[in-house]
Order: sequence, then C-alpha cells, then structure tokens
Amino acid sequence: MIQELNERSRQIFRQIVESYLETGEPVGSRTLSQRLGFPLSPASIRNVMQDLEQAGLLYSPHASAGRIPTQAGLRIFVDSFLELGNLTEDERHSIEAHGSTSGQSVEGLLTEATRQLSGLSQCAGLVIAPKADKPLDHVELVNLGPGRALVVLVAQDGSVENRIIDTPMGLTPSGLQVASNYMSARLGGRTMAEGRTRILREIDENRAELDALAARVVEAGLATWSGDDAGNMLIVSGRARLLDDLTALADLERVRQLFDDLESKRDVLQLLELAQDADGVRIFIGSENKLFSLSGSSLIVAPFRRQDEKIVGMIGVIAPTRVNYGRVVPMVDYTARMIGRLIR
Repeated sequence: MIQELNERSRQIFRQIVESYLETGEPVGSRTLSQRLGFPLSPASIRNVMQDLEQAGLLYSPHASAGRIPTQAGLRIFVDSFLELGNLTEDERHSIEAHGSTSGQSVEGLLTEATRQLSGLSQCAGLVIAPKADKPLDHVELVNLGPGRALVVLVAQDGSVENRIIDTPMGLTPSGLQVASNYMSARLGGRTMAEGRTRILREIDENRAELDALAARVVEAGLATWSGDDAGNMLIVSGRARLLDDLTALADLERVRQLFDDLESKRDVLQLLELAQDADGVRIFIGSENKLFSLSGSSLIVAPFRRQDEKIVGMIGVIAPTRVNYGRVVPMVDYTARMIGRLIR
C-alpha cells in the first residue's frame, strides 16, 4: 500500500504517526503545516489526510479534525518508516550488569533480565522458555488432607518445584509414604523425562511393587509435569506499567483480561511458537497476536539462542500500541543477544 502513496502523502503520514507516538494526541492539519519541511496549506493537508483515512491508514477518534493511525497504519509505519535508535552506554551497561550468571540459575538470570528490560522500556517485560529438565535429588509427597497431596521435587542444583495433586479416597499415610519413597528411588539422579518413562513402564508391567492406590498417586504426580504448558516457564515483570496511560474503564478491563490470560498461561505455547520462526526482533501490533488482541497491546519479542544456535526461548515486552518502537526494539534485541551469550 505504501508504494501507492506519493512522496507528499508519505511525509504527512509519517509526521502524523511520529507525532502520535510521541504525544498520544490526534494530529491536525495546522500542526502538520508547521512541522512539514515543505510549504503546504492546511487545506491541502486535510485533503491528503482524508485520502489516508479512506485508505484505512488513519482515523479520527472523535469529532475533532485530528487523526491518529489505525492498526494497519502502525504496521505500515513499523515496516516502512521505523528508524531504530542506538542504546546509550548506560543502557548497555545496565543490561549487561543484570546478566551476570554468578550465583543464580537460568531462571534467575531470565527473571533479572525481564525485570531490567521492563524498567528500561517502561513496558511489561516477558520471557518464555522451556524449563530445564534437571536431574532430581529426591521427591516428597506431603499429605494435605483427604483427597489432596503436595508433590515436592528437589533438583540436584537445589531448586524446588511443587504442585498439588488429587489423591484417591482411602489412601493411608503409610501408602502415601510408600509412593513417595518409590518416586524418589526411581527419579533420584534422573531428569523427570527419564524417570517418568521408567516408572510408567514398571506400573504398566505390574513390576512397581505398589498397591493400586499408591500407583494412582504416582501416576497423578507424574501427570502434573506432562501437561501442555507444564514444561514452560513464563515470567512477566512490570505489569502495572500497562495501566499507566489508561483512562477509559473499557481499556482497564481489557488489560485485566490480559493479566488473567497470562496468569492462566492461556496460549503460552502459541507465544513460544512465535520464536521458532523468528530471526531477530518481531513486532505484533494489536490483533496480529490472538493473546493480546483484546487488550490493544503490542508484543515486541526476540528469540534467544544457545551457543549451538538452537532457539531456546524468547524475551520481549508487552507495550501499548503507542510505544516508541525505535527505542524499545534495540533494547529487546540487545537483551536477547546477551542472554544467548550466557546460556549454555
């Protein structure tokens, strides 16, 4: 579509979008006549603005003569006119300083990187990656009362994960202890994936030396780590930043819905799939990504790779569609590259 615009229309369109991204306000013909680098009357500018509106690139949010870009207009601006800025030395140093792996796990590194990216960009930071399937030290099953138990997995590196499972009625404390001892014996020194295969084979072949109730507890414990998103790590930092510029109650409700979706990890696998085909930073504006369409947010993400160039996750920001893309994109890119240098 941009190919069909003449130079004057391109200049006016670019000025409108840049002004909107800077101020958040509709741009009128009088303001444009003062900002353009060539003489053009407000009447001529209004004619061009009407043409751009008919093309679906601009719209008027209310009765004023000002215009702001549509989602399609923002997409064309990002693809055709966006000029990326350079990170300052302070910004580079800040990102690198929070990337030190000394004394912290990969999850700790990603958490710090996301928090720092959120602070620098003034957006909500996001990272998603498959959880490392670490060798386990032992497993504990803790009784929480009739029908419920807590599964605690302690990895050899000291990290701990726990989840609640349903247990069959009639299971005795001694039966729960038997299941706990059995899982520890089979999973100790192995990853969950390795241990699960062995345990399920033994149960299937009736070699598990467990009664029926204990076997059901073991299977329930294993099942909690085999769901669609159970193996994925999702970290979101700085959610409150998405509320900063909201004024309408409807906008607030949309962002709250986004928070609920993130909390429930809805469509998390879809987010991870976005990284698989990515080569550098990708920008999804509004409804271009299903998860963020209701909130009217943009997603700016980049994959990070291990030293063997395999993509192992993605990091980025959730931002209002009116964000300084030229400033945020280099931050996301630099942070992803920094993580890739540190992850083994």
